[in-house]
Amino acid sequence: MERKGSAGHLAALITIAMWGTTFISTKVLLVDFEPVEILFYRFLMGLLALFLVCPRRLKGTTAKQELTFAAAGLCGVCLYYLLENIALTQTLAANVSVIVSVAPFFTALLSHIVFKGQEKLRVNFFLGFVVAMAGIFLISTGGAGVRFNPVGDLLSLLAAMIWAVYSILTQKLSAYGYPTVLTTRRTFFYGILFMVPALFFFDLRWAPERFANPVYVGNFLFLGLGASALCFVTWNVAVKMLGPVKTSVYLYMVPVITVVASVFILHEPLTWATGVGVLLTLCGLVLSGFRRKGERKQQEAQETDAAEVL
Repeated sequence: MERKGSAGHLAALITIAMWGTTFISTKVLLVDFEPVEILFYRFLMGLLALFLVCPRRLKGTTAKQELTFAAAGLCGVCLYYLLENIALTQTLAANVSVIVSVAPFFTALLSHIVFKGQEKLRVNFFLGFVVAMAGIFLISTGGAGVRFNPVGDLLSLLAAMIWAVYSILTQKLSAYGYPTVLTTRRTFFYGILFMVPALFFFDLRWAPERFANPVYVGNFLFLGLGASALCFVTWNVAVKMLGPVKTSVYLYMVPVITVVASVFILHEPLTWATGVGVLLTLCGLVLSGFRRKGERKQQEAQETDAAEVL
């Protein structure tokens, strides 16, 4: 069980390490691509990659299971990213970064409700949440404060809630016992299906010559193969091994990875506020996931029971 937990933490770290650097690729692609285009091509490439890795079909699913796959695709692939990208056009990026980071809080509440109290809401989780959010606030704003925009901020909050729902659905999918690659591939399929109508609501242009640019191709490969195909598989593995609450806490590290990437790749300066923010975020992460030895054994038993509830 301990080895399984270590593998789950490693899977979560790999995921967050890549997700924290996606902003660089997205920033490059936004010069010539609309946000919804980037999402569509990114997940389409991820779907094709997963099919090549594991071409066999997912057989024997029930209608109820297919609905769960569809709900996961709608929440985790389509709605979350669309809401986040639309929010970025309505409010400051700092606001979006801070508000979306409350996803672990919503995940804990929803898990507590769905699993009928088996996922206990401990004091250290809430203390860690407050400390981590203070750190993320400093990272995102540089200590300068935020300017609220009701529409964009509300969309960001809704995106955080949607990701919490996706986290719970992911654990439900893992309980079905299908291979993770196949469940991720089916989730991508439904996510892309729901994304197609959104393509017609944006001012898109058919310009295939854009893909002649090797810089764009390279960034799409990173987003499609790394941040989508690989990372959604590793994230789902982490949720399967650790549960949605423990795994979602790692989302606190995304701004930290972003800061490190900005310093070493974009050569952006590291301010005192950002440095303090990084330390607070890491402290919040450790505090949120802290368990005494007896509590860890009890949690492992509860996670086994949770699979039966699902």
